[in-house]
Amino acid sequence: MAQEHDDPFLDDPETMEEEALEAEELQELEPPSIEEVEDENIQLKDRLMRSMAETENMRKRGERDRREAELYGGTKLARDLLSVHDNLGRALENLDDQLRESNPKLVEGLELTLRELLAVFEKHKILKIDPEIGDKFDAKVHQAMFEAPVPNTKKGSIIQVMASGFVVGNRLIRAAQVGISSNTDPVAPVKTDPEKTEE
Repeated sequence: MAQEHDDPFLDDPETMEEEALEAEELQELEPPSIEEVEDENIQLKDRLMRSMAETENMRKRGERDRREAELYGGTKLARDLLSVHDNLGRALENLDDQLRESNPKLVEGLELTLRELLAVFEKHKILKIDPEIGDKFDAKVHQAMFEAPVPNTKKGSIIQVMASGFVVGNRLIRAAQVGISSNTDPVAPVKTDPEKTEE
């Protein structure tokens, strides 16, 4: 009986086939050469470095997006509130002395409301651009509404301010609306009193 089990003709053909495949695979699995191992090591290091760089870039991009959302998130609301600022400013400009004297509490309330609105803007990094007459026109923050040849002004200088501008961070919400000089005549020198200059 024992001999029957040792007889190769009685072995299971599937088992013999598996053993033959395993033997072939073992023969094919020769240890890799040092060059192959070094090449694979270099490739793996390169993949790891790229993956780490991509992860760091994603982290930085996420941080930048978060900061921008925090800074610029209220831009649309601020833009809508600019008309409130303009209307309050116009209301205060058009009050005459008689109304100021007869309704001081109303005037004070309007002034406080305007100051509070500007304080809220500033708290959210929304800053007012207030150009002055005589300043040089800057297309980055000013919008020219008209040009006029006003005497004794330099070409391109501001001659009238119609509305203040506003920025949030480095983004312009609204350009300051201004009139600019188109004067090409030379500016007359300012005359000084010689007696005052001697003092």
